[in-house]
Amino acid sequence: MNDAGHAATGAGLPLSYTADLFSYKRRISRVVTVGGLGFGGENPIRIQSMITSDTMDTGACVRETMRLVEVGCELVRITAPTVKDAANLKNIRAELQALGCSVPLVADIHFKPEAALEAALWVDKVRINPGNFADSKKFKIRDYNDSEYASELARIRERFSPLVLLCKDRGVALRIGTNHGSLSDRIMNRFGDSPLGMVESALEFARIARDLDFHQMIFSMKASNPKVMIAAYRLLVARLNAEGPDWNYPIHLGVTEAGDGEDGRIKSAIGIGSLLSDGIGDTIRVSLTEDSEHEIPVARALVTPFSGNTGNPVASKGAQPTWPLFEYQRRLSRKIELPGIAGAVTLGERETVSVTVPRRVDEAVAHKRAALGDYQPELICEELPIIAIDPRSEEEIRALNAFDEVRLATVREGLDLDPIFAFRLLAARIDARHPILLKDTLYPTADGTFIEHLLSAATTLGSLLCDGIGDAILLRSEEAPGQSLRLAYNILQAAGVRIFKTDYVACPSCGRTLFNLQSTTARIKASTAHLKGVRIAVMGCIVNGPGEMADADFGYVGGAPGKVNLYVGKTAVKFNIPEEEAVDRLVDLIKEHNKWVDKA
Repeated sequence: MNDAGHAATGAGLPLSYTADLFSYKRRISRVVTVGGLGFGGENPIRIQSMITSDTMDTGACVRETMRLVEVGCELVRITAPTVKDAANLKNIRAELQALGCSVPLVADIHFKPEAALEAALWVDKVRINPGNFADSKKFKIRDYNDSEYASELARIRERFSPLVLLCKDRGVALRIGTNHGSLSDRIMNRFGDSPLGMVESALEFARIARDLDFHQMIFSMKASNPKVMIAAYRLLVARLNAEGPDWNYPIHLGVTEAGDGEDGRIKSAIGIGSLLSDGIGDTIRVSLTEDSEHEIPVARALVTPFSGNTGNPVASKGAQPTWPLFEYQRRLSRKIELPGIAGAVTLGERETVSVTVPRRVDEAVAHKRAALGDYQPELICEELPIIAIDPRSEEEIRALNAFDEVRLATVREGLDLDPIFAFRLLAARIDARHPILLKDTLYPTADGTFIEHLLSAATTLGSLLCDGIGDAILLRSEEAPGQSLRLAYNILQAAGVRIFKTDYVACPSCGRTLFNLQSTTARIKASTAHLKGVRIAVMGCIVNGPGEMADADFGYVGGAPGKVNLYVGKTAVKFNIPEEEAVDRLVDLIKEHNKWVDKA
């Protein structure tokens, strides 16, 4: 075990989420079987999705499920918000079987344990959210003493145990799926709105299941913010490892409310791809605000690099991380001033992460610079005093660290290293005072499609940026000048290190959704996409609404059929607005809070 995968807890005990921070090795979990399909162990990383049809519309659910299976979906989730919906899962399953389709089905449960009990009669897995399975969210501030907290856990045990026992009896698996946006008041008051709170929320339910000798469990820690999501999953795996070898349950990965288009794919790649690179993840779901079958090719592209990957060990020679492993903190290099395209550019410390381009890209866009808007090249790599080294070389590390002045460092081209591990090793071994130029690839090539370049670049650069590593980025996997610039900036935005445009948190549609999410999100973007730095959440229902809007300035949430509630932060301020008026009322609300500017 490489100590680089460890961090200290408050009790001084080591926590580990990976065998080695500088080499790939998949975490091996126990195998959990869902409808005859194995998850974890040496099984491939499974791809799943969730249908958007109304659960009471049996025909629509069957047709959408069949479309998903045809494009390679291995497990299909269906929402069951009421007992009546849960009971109709019987009919959906029967029609699928009549068509010769045996894809495992998962019931998605929020708020109603009774619906979970009904659903467990007809599906292969039940997903429950610990934050709202037996709790009603009231956002109450309360100081629980130990006795009161124990009483709350006893109440949860009473509500949860019947489902565990039924699943045990019927051979049904459980996903304990924590969402950052829906932590219970009990967890919020004791642990805060934090990755630790997310993990503790899941472990409370897992301990109850284990007390009943139930082990067919899969865990997830979803958030719309990739930094929070990555930290929560790493902490979950570290805590499972610390609990003991028989806590080796499979992990389901996903970034919730990722959005649509390029932004949704980039955000998903940053969160899911970085954790897969850590060796974490046995099944994934890419959550896009699009038709559900569009999620599958993205998911397949994300898992393909890890299919059969046994890793390429790097001689890290006891290197230790110089960045926190379970929370975001930017690596604090010292400032350096460099010649930029529009004047001097300062890197390091808290300065903005800059976009570097090859000279050919700058030359290609020079005649239309004004039309590029915010997607401007800032540094030309051939004109920078860069020191490129092999981070495995003791001699080259010593030579760099011997400089009295601050130097811009990067990893040399053509090394047989995964760029994530190469740049981690560089950051661990060079003096912290030296800023780092990140590269998305060490082997620039024109091979591959734009979406492949998008996903690989977002995985590499996004993972390192969320580790806190990097003062400038150089993206070369995509050769088209305009697309490479747009992609570089959108990765910085999705990683949360440079907010230069409107940021949207948009959930994928499901059977709970109270309006058309795709068309509504498009209308909201058409009215607000020019508002730089404003964060807007678009939620189809209340399940994750207030919580996932914790970091949002404004929220647009389905309150009832045809009715919308508007939020400022987590507080609802406008209720039951007719859907046809709601976008205009959202604009009015943004104006009321002095966040509006007119379009240029």
